[in-house]
Amino acid sequence: MPILRRRRPAHPPPQIDGPSTSSAASDEKEKPSVPMARKPRWNCLDSCCWIIGCVCSLWWILLFLYNAMPASFPQYVTEAITGPLPDPPGVKLRKEGLSALHPVVFVPGIVTGGLELWEGHQCADGLFRKRLWGGTFGEVYKRPLCWVEHMSLDNETGLDPPGVRVRPVTGLVAADYFAPGYFVWAVLIANLARIGYEEKTMYMAAYDWRLSFQNTEVRDQTLSSIKSNIELMVETNGGKKVVVIPHSMGVLYFLHFMKWVEAPAPMGGGGGSDWCQKHIKAVMNIGGPFLGVPKAVTGLFSAEAKDVAVARAIAPGVLDSDFLGLQTLRHVMRMTRTWDSTMSMIPKGGDTIWGGLDWSPEECYSCISKRKRSNDSIVSQDVKVENANHQPNITNYGRIISFGKDVAEVPSAQIEMIDFRDAVKGNNLAHSNGSCGDVWTEYHEVGWGGVQAVSDYKVYTAGSILDLLRFVAPKMMQRGSAHFSYGIADNLDDPKYKHYKYWSNPLETKLPNAPDMEIYSMYGVGILTERAYVYKRSPSSECYIPFQIDTSADGGHEGYMCAKGWRGKTRFNPSGIKTYIREYDHAPPANLLEGRGTQSGAHVDIMGNFALIEDIIRVAAGATGEDLGGDQVHSDILKWSEKINLQL
Repeated sequence: MPILRRRRPAHPPPQIDGPSTSSAASDEKEKPSVPMARKPRWNCLDSCCWIIGCVCSLWWILLFLYNAMPASFPQYVTEAITGPLPDPPGVKLRKEGLSALHPVVFVPGIVTGGLELWEGHQCADGLFRKRLWGGTFGEVYKRPLCWVEHMSLDNETGLDPPGVRVRPVTGLVAADYFAPGYFVWAVLIANLARIGYEEKTMYMAAYDWRLSFQNTEVRDQTLSSIKSNIELMVETNGGKKVVVIPHSMGVLYFLHFMKWVEAPAPMGGGGGSDWCQKHIKAVMNIGGPFLGVPKAVTGLFSAEAKDVAVARAIAPGVLDSDFLGLQTLRHVMRMTRTWDSTMSMIPKGGDTIWGGLDWSPEECYSCISKRKRSNDSIVSQDVKVENANHQPNITNYGRIISFGKDVAEVPSAQIEMIDFRDAVKGNNLAHSNGSCGDVWTEYHEVGWGGVQAVSDYKVYTAGSILDLLRFVAPKMMQRGSAHFSYGIADNLDDPKYKHYKYWSNPLETKLPNAPDMEIYSMYGVGILTERAYVYKRSPSSECYIPFQIDTSADGGHEGYMCAKGWRGKTRFNPSGIKTYIREYDHAPPANLLEGRGTQSGAHVDIMGNFALIEDIIRVAAGATGEDLGGDQVHSDILKWSEKINLQL
């Protein structure tokens, strides 16, 4: 007989109260074992995501609270901590009865003006009339190599590369803010508006700051546009002359313009020798590099300044490496070496102006600010404070570049300098363009033999810097030498100085024939400024930039022309234009609530300095330099200028 088995039910019957112990044990044995679920382990990716989530959540919460709070709340908190805030200069001067009088022209400096795309390659689709420079810089992150390609100029002509047209943004918005929240001209514009200025009496002389000055006319007719706009403003404002306010490299650009507008066509604007006398009341130069800046040399030599050098020291190799194809510094060098305007700021005047191996006008002293803070916008005029404490420093600032900290300090007689000018270049710094990921700089043609020769020369002054740059970047300097000059004129009546390459060098050109015009040199003091650099060789690699600033080694001339070169009737100022120096003591913000401060002397932040803005508004409203009190000097610029042996 077959054996009958009872099929086990799919689900066990419900238990009856009081089951026997043995039945329970039997059922327990029959239950299949279920594996325990393993708890997930917390890894690094989870931590990163958690942190990012917290930061984003906190950001949105703070943004919501900021937009929800009353508009006066931030000011209330600031005043509760720092005390009552002063009236902005425009409000203060309006109460005094000042109003708009002379039209105002702004001339922005390098990198502060917006640039937009008008024609580009396929990688730039959708970017027509979008800002490539200024604003949010979104395209730098989205398509960096495409951005570099479109921001670069042609390496042969210094103009547009084929198929690319990048043009300056126009109007006051061209340079009011460099990026969202980071003002350049916005604070000054707002204060001028408070005494009655508006767009018809303010003009932003925007230009493509990458081009050489004369090429802005060749390509865009920018100089002609500035001339016609100034003439229109004078005519429509009852014959009132304009007050021109250039900043940074814009100072050199407008110096070039004043010579261009006088010169006959076709090289010049054909305005005649009295054009500036008829149209310009005053030129108020802010942070002007009249005689150049050492920082321009390091930018061209190694694509860095102090801030970039610190980043390279903190993260060695990151900015130089080919990680993810970034090659950041080499892309920056390839791009910026096509911007001919940067060569306008190479130090001028050689060792006569900047010092030699064993001397400099500053006499090896450093300035440490001890100024007391005050929110009064006229504190720099009325408060007498001890603003400088001279400390002996053995560093010689005449040695603009030194290879090794010891070289920067020892007497010149102990330095063995091997001339680099006739050194043989080559020796396989790079075998081919492809080996460096298509990021080709002129250093690949210098080779290790040339690199060794440069470092063996050990120390460079302003007199040898030009030879250094011609050695490491001959193509760049060949273009630059066609547009700029860096010497001191022996005879300004020599016909050669009628060429435009001399017009932006105040040591090789005359000021315009405008005896009623005034020139101001306005800048901050009491703030650390890059004056000389200690270099070292970079780690060996075919694709590295072979030199870098040595940040382990610690250690201007903005007012010289107004202090001596143009003071009174000199060969550089034959009509005797009145010149004034206006220095502003630097006082950083006491806390984050003050933003960038109202008493800063930093190169860009000074554009929000209340004392400087007040001086500008007073002149625009009709005051003269004598009405402002003449010179306002806190540094030793007058003493330093006397040590410069320059024929006047």
